[in-house]
Amino acid sequence: MATYDGFFNALGLRDWCDRDAQSGPVSMADLMARAQGGGAGAPDSARSLWDLPFPSLDALAASCSAIPRSRDLTVGLERGFLNIRDALRVVVDPLTQPLSWMLRDALWLMTNTPWWIMIPLLLAVSWLVARSMRVVGLVALFIAILAFIDHYDAAMQTLAIIFVCAFICVLLGVPIGIAMSRNDRLQRSVTPVLDMLQTLPPFVYLIPLIFLFSVTEPKLYGIAIILYAIVPVIRLTDLGIRLVDKDVIEAADAFGMTRRQKLFRVQIPLALPNIMAGVNQTIMMSLAMVVIASLVAAPGLGVLVLRGIRNLELGTGLVAGLGIVLLAIMLDRVTKAALARIDTSRKQQ
Repeated sequence: MATYDGFFNALGLRDWCDRDAQSGPVSMADLMARAQGGGAGAPDSARSLWDLPFPSLDALAASCSAIPRSRDLTVGLERGFLNIRDALRVVVDPLTQPLSWMLRDALWLMTNTPWWIMIPLLLAVSWLVARSMRVVGLVALFIAILAFIDHYDAAMQTLAIIFVCAFICVLLGVPIGIAMSRNDRLQRSVTPVLDMLQTLPPFVYLIPLIFLFSVTEPKLYGIAIILYAIVPVIRLTDLGIRLVDKDVIEAADAFGMTRRQKLFRVQIPLALPNIMAGVNQTIMMSLAMVVIASLVAAPGLGVLVLRGIRNLELGTGLVAGLGIVLLAIMLDRVTKAALARIDTSRKQQ
C-alpha cells in the first residue's frame, strides 16, 4: 500500500486511478522497500509522520497511476519541442542566416589580414573611441603579449565574434530600450523576459539551439551570445531615457519639439552615458559567453580553455584564461574611456 492510497480512496478516485494501471512484475525498488518495511511499498502504518514524503508527482503517481510522473513532464516537453522544430526552422533559419554570414566574414577578415595591418587598425579604432594614448598603449601591449605567446589568431577570432555579437546587441537593444522607455505597458511585458534571460544559466541557452541548428553553423553560438548579452544594453537604455530631467523635457515641449526631435536631440544625448555603460556590460557578457560557446564549436581562446579542461592541460588552460583576461581588460578600458569622454563633454556644455 502506497503512502497516499488512503487519500485517493477517501476522495472516491480509486477507479479513476486504477484505470491505467498495468499488471506486471513488481519493480526492484518496490521489492526492496517491502523487504525493508518502508518506501513506496510500505503500508501507512509502518510510515511515520517524520518520513512522510512531499506530495510530489512521483509520490502521488505511486498511489494513482493516472497521475503523470516528473519524467513524463520532461519527456512531454521534449516531444513538444521536437514536434515544432521543423516549423521553427522554416521561420528562424532564414532570419538568422545573415548572422552566420557576418560571423564567417568577420572571422575570415580578422584572421587573414596580416598582423602588421590589423594591429595598427585596432590601435586606430581604440584612439578614435577613447582618445587616450594611455589606453592605446595598453591595447598595444596586450595584443603584443597575446601575439608573443602565439595566441594572436585565437584572440582575433574571439574579438571578431565579440564585435559582431555586440554590434547586433546594440543594434537591437537600443531601439527596444527606447520603445520600453516610451511605453509603460511594453516595459512591464518585456521586463519578465529580460529577467529570465539574465538569470537563466548560460549553458541552458545552448540546449534548444543545438536541436534547431547544425553545430557547424556559426549562428548557433552567435544567437546564444546575443541572447545572453543583450539584456544590459536594453535595461540601461530604458533607464537612461527615463532618468532625463523632466524640466528639460518641458523646455523641449515649450520650444515646440516633436517627439522624434525630443528623442534624438534631447533624450538620447542625455541618456548616452547610461547607454554606453550598457554597451560596456554587453561586451563583457559577450566575452564571458564566448568561452562557454566553445562547447558548440565557437572558435577563439575559449577552445584552448576547453582543451585544457578536457585533456587536463593545466598550462594551456591557464595561459588561454590569461589571454581572455587581457582581452576583457582591454575592451573594458576602451569603452570606459569612451564613457569618460561623453561625461566630460556633457559637463563642458
